[in-house]
Amino acid sequence: MNQKTSKKTSSNKSNYHHGDLRSALINEATQILKESGVEGLSLRKLADRAGVSRTAPYHHFKDKNQLLCTIAEQGFERWQSDAELIFNRDDISAQQKYRVFFHGYIQYAADNPELYDLMFGRTIWKQNSATQALKDVAFPSFQHQVDMTKSWQKQGIMPSNENTLRLSQVTWGTMHGIARLLIDGIYADRTHIDEMCDCAVNLFTRQLSISDEVD
Repeated sequence: MNQKTSKKTSSNKSNYHHGDLRSALINEATQILKESGVEGLSLRKLADRAGVSRTAPYHHFKDKNQLLCTIAEQGFERWQSDAELIFNRDDISAQQKYRVFFHGYIQYAADNPELYDLMFGRTIWKQNSATQALKDVAFPSFQHQVDMTKSWQKQGIMPSNENTLRLSQVTWGTMHGIARLLIDGIYADRTHIDEMCDCAVNLFTRQLSISDEVD
């Protein structure tokens, strides 16, 4: 180990002693995830990257799955915080909030592809390995969208004759589909984001007019 690395490691350990090692490990793990994906992340690599002993991460995460769930948990919390900022704006109309929300979701996925994959991908959910802490954040996040959909229906922004839960699922499914196309680079890229979002929002709100005409 050279002198520069030694000083860095010593400094890290000193800072962690007086700070929050768990938060520091999560931050480092999130950066590794961004750079190398799930396959490139391990508790051993995390320890080396953070400059702590290789047993240190195990005091906070029993295994890699718990670490991944914790990262995903923070991803949901960040998105929920962003969504609440949109819904709490008082400088735009309710219909504009819906449009900004839709755009915001896709932009969040495009800006954080590895994190988005972890939040909604098979690594955690298909393996049925989500921790209770993650479920306690992920499920209410979708419930919040259901509540907002009900509000949008009452305000005449989305069709009121559709089942709220099903409309929420279809809306989220559309957002998720667009996000996946962008992340996977299939048929779409970042230059298409705004037009795709506007197209989807127009279709959902146009459905209201069509339903009204039929009624």
